[in-house]
Amino acid sequence: MSSTPQDKAKTPEVFTNLKTKTPPSNSVGFGAIKAAVGHVAKYMNPADAFKISLKLNQKGGFDCPGCAWPDPDDERSSLGEFCENGIKAMAEEAQKKTIGAEFFAKHTVDELASWSDFEIGKSGRLSEPMCLEKGGTSYQPISWNDAFSKVATHLNKLNSPDEAVFYTSGRTTNEAAFLYQLFVREFGTSNLPDCSNMCHEASGSALSETLGIGKGSVTLDDLYKAEVVMVIGQNPATNHPRMLTALEKCKANGGKIIAINPLPEAGLIKFTNPQNPLKLLTGGTKIADVFVPITINGDVAFIKALLIKLLEKEEFVGGVFDKEFIKEFTHGYDGFISDLKTYNFNDCLKLSGVSKNIFDEVFNLILNNNKIIICWAMGLTQHQNAVDNIRELVNLLLLKGSIGKEGAGTCPVRGHSNVQGDRTVGIWESAPQAFLDKIEAKYGFKPSTKHGYSVIDAIKAMYEKKAKVFFGMGGNFISAVPDTQYAARALGNCDLTVHVSTKLNRSHLVTGNEALILPCLGRSEKDYQKSGIQVQSVENSMGIVSSTKGVLEPCSKALISEVAVVCGIANATLKGKTKINWLQYKDDYNLVRNDIQEVVEGFNDYNSKLKQPSGFYLPNGARVREFKTKTGKANFSVNKLPEWKLKERELIMMTIRSHDQFNTTIYGLNDRYRGIYNERRIVFMNREDMKIRGLQEQQVVNLKSEFNGVVREAHHFKVVGYGIPKNCCATYFPETNVLVPLDSFAHTAKTPASKSVIITVEAD
Repeated sequence: MSSTPQDKAKTPEVFTNLKTKTPPSNSVGFGAIKAAVGHVAKYMNPADAFKISLKLNQKGGFDCPGCAWPDPDDERSSLGEFCENGIKAMAEEAQKKTIGAEFFAKHTVDELASWSDFEIGKSGRLSEPMCLEKGGTSYQPISWNDAFSKVATHLNKLNSPDEAVFYTSGRTTNEAAFLYQLFVREFGTSNLPDCSNMCHEASGSALSETLGIGKGSVTLDDLYKAEVVMVIGQNPATNHPRMLTALEKCKANGGKIIAINPLPEAGLIKFTNPQNPLKLLTGGTKIADVFVPITINGDVAFIKALLIKLLEKEEFVGGVFDKEFIKEFTHGYDGFISDLKTYNFNDCLKLSGVSKNIFDEVFNLILNNNKIIICWAMGLTQHQNAVDNIRELVNLLLLKGSIGKEGAGTCPVRGHSNVQGDRTVGIWESAPQAFLDKIEAKYGFKPSTKHGYSVIDAIKAMYEKKAKVFFGMGGNFISAVPDTQYAARALGNCDLTVHVSTKLNRSHLVTGNEALILPCLGRSEKDYQKSGIQVQSVENSMGIVSSTKGVLEPCSKALISEVAVVCGIANATLKGKTKINWLQYKDDYNLVRNDIQEVVEGFNDYNSKLKQPSGFYLPNGARVREFKTKTGKANFSVNKLPEWKLKERELIMMTIRSHDQFNTTIYGLNDRYRGIYNERRIVFMNREDMKIRGLQEQQVVNLKSEFNGVVREAHHFKVVGYGIPKNCCATYFPETNVLVPLDSFAHTAKTPASKSVIITVEAD
């Protein structure tokens, strides 16, 4: 008897020989070189690895499919403009093993689901389209035309286009993403959830409201010239390692770094630049001048404490706030100040969990400097009050006049390599009316103006059988979303689930009645079309659009590009009623870019600009103090303190990544910057909390969360004592996504509150 979708979604509850060491106080250096070389040697062909090393993130080369950190505008390192995890990403994408009909004939879906996520991902590159028929136990090969026809048949028999969900991963290029959303809109729905909904949606919401653009305002050059950089809720050494090079340059120019995070992360303690032989020999650079061990979700309280003291200083001696900037460029100052005066400094500081001595160090740096950049990631965005977190950061920057000038501004650091670009070109369930109007003017059909499903809405719709087809353009949906068991039942309710992917992942095993796996070219592979090898484009975290062109031969002749997948499905689904010649786009991607420049602001002369070696910057109003908000100015906001309270024996849990991981992709089982080896089923706890509960090091425990009367459980984890604030704990995702309630999310953004889950820990 086949197992249920809920069974297939579970990560195996087995241990893999945990070893622990004292966490290091230095990052990158020889350790990163050794790890990168090890992955290359184990998983890649040497010739492919050499080609990749010469072209990865280089001008005229291809963009790393990992994070969205920008490449330098000018020089690129001749020793390799990439990081350890970038090479791991390439070893994952360009691995030498391939899997197709023979592999799937040997392994049933149930068997594959019993493997770990690491084993599933390392099984090999997908080499041909596969289909799981209704009632089937194993995937079978299917032709591309038959796959397109199957998708078209399911879509066209829906009672409404809104019964389909079209998800997008942030690795999809601009060209593929634009065509994808265009197809979805011509099909008749706005159901375009994407990975932004789960990570930086809160950033986009807060920044759009306060500064008029849902993106950051700084460039790499600004980071070099900043007087103070605050890094909040972020672990660059693992998630954006090349950011450490920028912070090192900031330090060399006299800048100061403040690291605010519940965990002390090695990369923010010290960084040894592997591209600098002298640094390798002499031990690297101290990064954080001040480390602030904040309690989980204590960020608004801490920033508010800073604001209170800055206001006191301004009223006492003056000269603290940039009054000229505030008067000319901002709105809502008086209301913000009135609200701020209702809070008590000591209460805020206590709620933040930060000592007075550490607070004073941060306060003095903020007080005495005006070129301030604040960088953040999901440590701030995955809370119920995530939007408040970001808005309070903006309040601080506005008071200091640290927006729209050299060396100052906002820096939300995106995860996926093109998640920002996908949103720019239209992957959005609530696209602006101006964008929809341009679609109508260009293509002659009227797009739906109905607000589509975000990720959370889509899961609920599938669970309630209001959505019957799920289409995933990349990503590993089931391992990325909250409330794993609920989400698995939701996917299982679908008539058809489809995934466009480069390699196998758990989402391919949690299926609807029928399922398709459509394998596509990787970022590193040459994309051959009728007009020649194609160039595509991506947008990084700082709004630079650049080209990407693969260098390796495709690992299988059966692979096609994401653009070709979209065009094939659109042509099959809309044949006879479309106003668009879909098949022309796959022959020449210049035609796609010609369309984008007519529809999307900032892309004029797209094909010409894309030939510039470093790419081109998109317009950014906040960068030049042109705030496209409802008031026409930068807006101060009023934000409340978080209201959650812990009962006896409860902890607040945040989900985190291992160093051997990028998003849901598991590269290996070692988290060496935290001293963890050979294991992922870990719960990091404060040692005093362990003592109170009578727990010993490496004791096996079960975790439980309860939200709105629903109990969720995750079994068989090992306790590791760690330097985390009291009443806090941390676990790896996706193993503990099962504990994250679907209905616990950021207001106005619906970002899952994966960083503030209240749990209990009980001995097994």
